[in-house]
Amino acid sequence: MTMTRTTPPRPVDIAAVFPELAPLARTTTRLHPRPGNPTSWESSVGGPLLWPIDDPWPYCEEPHFHGESLKTLADVRLQRDMLTAAWKRPRQPGVNLLTPEEDAIIKRIQAGHSWTDEPIAMIPVAQLYARDIPDLHPPPGCDLLQVLWCPFGHDDENLPRVKLVWRSSSIVTSLLSNPPQPVAVESEDYVPEPCVVHPEQIIEYPALSDLDEALREQIKAWQEREKPIADVGSFAYSFGLSVAPGWKVGGWTSFSFRDAEPAICSCGTQMQPLLRIDSTEWDGGSGSWIPIEDQALNRNPDTSYTRPWEPVMVTIGRSYTMQIYTCPASVDHPPVAWMQ
Repeated sequence: MTMTRTTPPRPVDIAAVFPELAPLARTTTRLHPRPGNPTSWESSVGGPLLWPIDDPWPYCEEPHFHGESLKTLADVRLQRDMLTAAWKRPRQPGVNLLTPEEDAIIKRIQAGHSWTDEPIAMIPVAQLYARDIPDLHPPPGCDLLQVLWCPFGHDDENLPRVKLVWRSSSIVTSLLSNPPQPVAVESEDYVPEPCVVHPEQIIEYPALSDLDEALREQIKAWQEREKPIADVGSFAYSFGLSVAPGWKVGGWTSFSFRDAEPAICSCGTQMQPLLRIDSTEWDGGSGSWIPIEDQALNRNPDTSYTRPWEPVMVTIGRSYTMQIYTCPASVDHPPVAWMQ
């Protein structure tokens, strides 16, 4: 985490316009994941975990869909590496991107393979140290959150099954150097690219759906009066003034295709947002959130396989988000993960 990422000031101090929002402000920590080579002793997305050698690795033992395009984790990594290298090579117009040998390998990977029905080893999604993440509030005695998931879709929303592990990093001595690999992954969209993170704490306000009706209507009327025609997204409360896009810890949540509703634990307690996993760091409607350090790259993206707004290469549904909620009553209560 040698570089920083800085969110530009909001186009409008919305709490000054609507003082009713001030007591609803929450902090969130934007992770700003970017491709890199994190170690087990660093916060990361998709990087190696500080996993004790004597701690059993988690497996998903639920049923899994046997599609025709299953890949191994090694296949996904190889395909990405080959395409990344190919895009960097200079070539004349009309010349194929891939060599014949590379093309044959890619076609073999895309054809997929069959596999026997067995438990699937979960893969690392995020590792977050409390020292780096101001909005991570670990239980007593812990300073580290590890997030893993099964790289297959489950239930009606076809989301990966999530596993959360809280631990104390100070008591980890002997590390598991070669974690088990899943025999297959359903989709490369569920394989995070190893990324270093650049945590930044900012202020958020509730999404429109979380406001009472009177305030919601006042804000809608205000933004219709005030938004500049040339910069609609920045002045739209939902896109530029309330909930930040991208991977983040804590803060407020937003809903897109599903109705807004609170997440309720089986114990009856309202759950709190823990981690948001986003398909993109920004999109056409959330450009005002692009970190200052990334704005030139966004204006002039090079012709590469990866794009600056998709550093993790994870896609949730049709470019939605996955919000993980936890119960404040007990970390032993299972988390809830929604696509929203």
